[in-house]
This record gives sequence, structure tokens and C-alpha cells, in this order.
Amino acid sequence: MPILDSSYCPSFFFKNGHFATIYPNFFRAVKNVVQQRERVELPDDDFIAVDWSFGSTIKSEKLAVIVHGLEGNAQRQYMLGLTAHLTTNGWDVAGVNLRNCSGTPNRQYRSYTAGVTEDLDAVISHIIAKYAYATLGLCGFSLGGNLVLKYLGEQRKLPKSIKVGAAISAPCDLYDSLQALNAAKNSIYSKRFLKHLKAKLYEKQLAFPERLSIADIDGCRSLIAVDDLYTSKAHGYTDAMAYYKACSSKQFLTRIEVPTLLVNAANDSFLGSKCYPVVEAKNNSNLHLEIPKYGGHVGFYLPNNVYYHEQRILDFLEAYV
Repeated sequence: MPILDSSYCPSFFFKNGHFATIYPNFFRAVKNVVQQRERVELPDDDFIAVDWSFGSTIKSEKLAVIVHGLEGNAQRQYMLGLTAHLTTNGWDVAGVNLRNCSGTPNRQYRSYTAGVTEDLDAVISHIIAKYAYATLGLCGFSLGGNLVLKYLGEQRKLPKSIKVGAAISAPCDLYDSLQALNAAKNSIYSKRFLKHLKAKLYEKQLAFPERLSIADIDGCRSLIAVDDLYTSKAHGYTDAMAYYKACSSKQFLTRIEVPTLLVNAANDSFLGSKCYPVVEAKNNSNLHLEIPKYGGHVGFYLPNNVYYHEQRILDFLEAYV
């Protein structure tokens, strides 16, 4: 598929990738989104919380399942923004809170990663069995985008109701993205992620003191150290590098068989050069890659409080259902 042209060209300040990334996290306010929480039980005696929003009082035939990024949840502004735009236009939305991201600690030692597609599959199977939507679209942001892309490309037998996918600011090569985050210009982001991840690890240590020590957590000085200590081993990988290699979605992109939109801004400082899968898009007619010049990381600002990526996702979903 030829690389898509992008029409996104924001006003002056939002052409700066860092400003575009930071602004919506502190200054965007998405109001009047009503969410109803459902707890989905998982096969290993754990759970995932799903926050539902509806397009009208009558159940729609169209559902978007959306997945947040690293240390996010369904209440983040980027999740609420997409939810508001989709429900306003006739879609129901299921906002997935990955394990340990719902505000309630999970039961098991494991948590979430950029590649735990079996949890996403369990949620989708539950939704299809209980609610029987005719059309499902899958959407993911950042880490959730990598998760959605991996899920779609793993060549499992997808439910027939899954018609379309979309990913925004997705780190298709996890190690490449980690290296980008480790750059000095990104220290404000990496330190913030590290602080939140370590806080979660201290909670895990209280529940599983035989598996984690406070000293080991204290010793984590980087994101890769967290992945070496916990993320990889808790999910069956020998170390962080094995986890990055197995879970990067880039290797699965040529196998995606439903129309899928990927929007990664050229000035996204979270992404290295390997996170722009131009060759893969050219070799798969189902993968539609758009690389706007601007947008930062999930920062595609527009002045009417409906962001560019939200318009693009809705247009793309509607084009293929």
C-alpha cells in the first residue's frame, strides 16, 4: 500500500513535537463522557476492567475496542477524546484497562506488556459472546497500538466481526523506541514513566515479597532495568531484550489481513527510525501508514477539541464497515 499523504498541519506552537506531546496531558479537558465499568474475568483467575460508553440509548451494531498506552487507563484524555468522538458518531466504545491499570491491583504476579495479546483476545471473546456486535474495530495508542497491531498480525483466526484496526503513535520496534526514550531530550518522559512503573512494582512487592525485593526495585535506574527485573520475567521471557524481540509488532505487520491504519508522527520523540514501517506498509495492501510531519506522541491537536487522529480513526473505521 502506498504511504498515505497527510493533511495535518497545526498552528505554530503545535509544530513542536514536545509541546504537542505535553499539551493534551495537562490542558486538554474532555467532558461529558459517561462510562460504565464491567470486570472481565480471565482464565488465570485475574481480571481486566472494561469501561463502556454508548452512542445512544439503543445499542449500536458497531463497537470500537480501544487500548491505552504505557501506564495509562481508559480515563486518560486521549482515550476519552476518541471515546467522545466515536460515540457522538454512532459507535459504542469499550475502553480496555490493561491489567493493573484500572485503579484496583490485580490478583496475579504478572501485569501487562506491549505484547500480551491473549488478554486482549480474552476481552474480545467475552464481548462477542455476551454482546454480539456485528462490527468491531480495534484501536490502540502507543503501547496499546503495538498490542493491537501484534494481535491483528499474529495469524490467529480472528473473529469475523473484527473488520478494521487503527494504531496511533505505536512503537512498532520496542527496543528502538526504548533507545529513543533514553535520549537526553526525552529525560522528562522517561523519568516520569520510571517513577510510575516503580510505584507499581512496590505495590507488587507487598503482594509477592518472595518474588520481588525492595532492594531490587530501588536498584532500577532505567526503563530497561524495570523490564529486565520484572516485565520480562513475569511474562515468561529471559530478559528485556528477549521481551522486546518477541513483542515488537513490526515483525507481524505484513501478516495483517484486515484494513489497518497506523499514524506515527515524524517528530514523535518516543519513536526511533525503525518505528516507521514503510517497507512493511508497501508490502501489505491492508496496512495504511500515515506519517504526518507534526503531531508528537499522541499530540495531533486541532482547535475544536476533536483531534486529528480522532477524525482519521472515525473516517477509517467508517470506510471499512
